Amino acid sequence: MKVNRITKILYVKLFAAFTLFFAANSAIFAADRAENAEPIAILAFGDSLTAGYGLPAGEGFVDQLEVWLTNELGTPVTVVNGGVSGDTSTGGRSRLDWAMAPIKSGKPDLVILELGANDALRGVSPDVTRANIDAMLKTLTDRNIPTLVAGMLASPSWGPDYEAAFNSIYPDLSEQYGLPLYPFFLDGVATIPELNQSDGLHPTKEGVAIIVEKIGPFVKQALSR
Repeated sequence: MKVNRITKILYVKLFAAFTLFFAANSAIFAADRAENAEPIAILAFGDSLTAGYGLPAGEGFVDQLEVWLTNELGTPVTVVNGGVSGDTSTGGRSRLDWAMAPIKSGKPDLVILELGANDALRGVSPDVTRANIDAMLKTLTDRNIPTLVAGMLASPSWGPDYEAAFNSIYPDLSEQYGLPLYPFFLDGVATIPELNQSDGLHPTKEGVAIIVEKIGPFVKQALSR
C-alpha cells in the first residue's frame, strides 16, 4: 500500500511537471510567432495630403497614422506612403496597380483611397472624377482588397451645381461597392489657419494629428472587416 501511494504521488508530480513544461513552451512559441508575424500593411493611396507635403519625416499622415495604429492595435503596422503631390484621380487610376504591387504580392491588408482634392481645385468635371474613383474601387473590390474611401468636398467657389455633383461621388460609390466611408479627409482641419501651412491647403503637424485621431477609428474598423 505504501509503495503504491508513493508511486501515485510520483506520477502526480511528473504529470504536473510535464504540464508546466508544455505550457511554458507553448507560451514561448506563441510569443515567438507574434514577434515574427508579418506587420499589417496599409497603403495610403492619394495626393499631397497623404504624401505629407511640406512636413519633415515623422510628421506626415502615414507616419503619424502608423504610430497611432501600432499603439492602438498593439501589433506592428506599416503604412506605406502612396501619396503623390499634385496627383488627380486620373493620375491615381493610372498608377494604382504598381503602387500595390510590392505590398504583400499586390494585396495590402487595407487601402485608404484619398484622391479628388486636386480635381476639385482645378475644376475637373465631376463625371471624370466619378469615373476614375469608380474604376479604382472596382479594381480593389474585384481583388478582395479591403478599402476605406476617404471623401473630399469641393469648394463652393465652383458653384452649387459643381459642388453637389462632386460631393456626392464618395457616398454614392462607397454605398455602391459596400465599402466604409470617411466622409471628409480634412474634417476638423480645413479652413482653420493655425492647423494649416501658409498655403492654407496642407495641414501642419498638429493638423495631421487631428486628422489621424478622427480617421483612425475608421481605419481600425475597416481592418476588422
